[in-house]
Amino acid sequence: MQSSVFKMATSLAEKRVSAFQRDYTDPDRLRRLAGQIKQHTLEHLDHYLELVEKQFRKKGVKVHFASTGDRCNQIVLDILQQNDCRKIVKSKSMLSEETELNSFLSQHGVESVETDLGELIVQLDNDHPSHIIAPIIHKSRREMAQCFEREGLGDYNDEPEVITRRARDYLRKQYMEADAGLTGANFVVAESGRISLVTNEGNARFCLAATRVHIVIVGIEKILPRDRDLALFHNIIARSGTGQRLTVYNQFIGGPKANGQPHGPQEMHVVLVDNRRTEVLASNCREILRCIRCGACQNICPVYRQASGFAYRGTYGGPVGSVLSPLLAGENFGEKADLPKASSLCGACREVCPVDIPIPDLLLRLRDKGKREAPKKSGAGTPPMGIWATMASHPATWNAALRLGYALNIPHAQAFPIPALQAWCNVRKLPPWRGGKFRQWMDDRKDSPK
Repeated sequence: MQSSVFKMATSLAEKRVSAFQRDYTDPDRLRRLAGQIKQHTLEHLDHYLELVEKQFRKKGVKVHFASTGDRCNQIVLDILQQNDCRKIVKSKSMLSEETELNSFLSQHGVESVETDLGELIVQLDNDHPSHIIAPIIHKSRREMAQCFEREGLGDYNDEPEVITRRARDYLRKQYMEADAGLTGANFVVAESGRISLVTNEGNARFCLAATRVHIVIVGIEKILPRDRDLALFHNIIARSGTGQRLTVYNQFIGGPKANGQPHGPQEMHVVLVDNRRTEVLASNCREILRCIRCGACQNICPVYRQASGFAYRGTYGGPVGSVLSPLLAGENFGEKADLPKASSLCGACREVCPVDIPIPDLLLRLRDKGKREAPKKSGAGTPPMGIWATMASHPATWNAALRLGYALNIPHAQAFPIPALQAWCNVRKLPPWRGGKFRQWMDDRKDSPK
């Protein structure tokens, strides 16, 4: 799994660099502009929410507001029951993972089928996505083939073309049998009341082609002010996520089937979901709501590459998850107060973020919050960090420790008669002691002629 995550994340990060360098002389200018647009929208979110609701209703779209994830799930279920829908097909939606919609619908007798290839395999394996845009980044094609063989979709064959063809054959039947289609939204435009979907598989279109009802669930932070903003955001999300100039399918949906149109959903519902986003907006980490879910920060993060998304114990992994997951936990912040420490603070995540989110700054703010509100869970003040903090904040103590270490010239910690430490060192080879000379080097440098 670690090998699969590292290879795929590294490949996506390299493609992103090539795509931006090939097409733009100043990519940072795009990032700053996109960040300013998103920040402006967040600071005037009340205005844009009213505007987008007005525009949706003009086009015959039924708008719902969900304050929590549970309320979102209930609204979706109510819509399905009112329209006698027993089966739905779903396009990829991280928000539905956040609210655990599939499990909720299953408990109430509604069959929900994921149609994104990666999400389908996750669902069949009773697994969870480990990446925002590449949900099965942790799986090899051999595991995919084993999954399809187990589910009766054909004999074992790990050729990508065969896996894709079998998924297509299986899903075509699901599309035709479904009563409703559910999608997320990459962007919602306040000016025109349209949602924008970007995909590479075309499954979102099939979800809408034969179904009677279209349901959109979307976080309130996904709003953009104007249609012209889409030109910028479509360019940066494709390059940031997969290194493409443009995703294969770019859809603009403005409402249900109009008079004279032969096909399409008869009803369209949009559920605007809060689920603690307004609390995040009121915090000193509000910039994280700019996120457009491209996954670039995950791909570049050295911690994510080694640990995978599952290490973050939530819907969102990587740097964005280290910030967003504790904030969305609300009163359970303490349970995830350690996540902001899953970072080297190297700053790579900020350098690649297409909307210029200062992720390292937000991680530091959350570390401070964890120290104040959940010191035990965040590790603040506990060994070994508590001991280190005490030494590092007292120059005399720190200097004495350095001199002691240099004087003893201990090659490894087995010299200390501490059983637990000796057992730890039995399976680890530590580097030889090399510290204690920096202060002398600095003193010599100060005394030397310039």
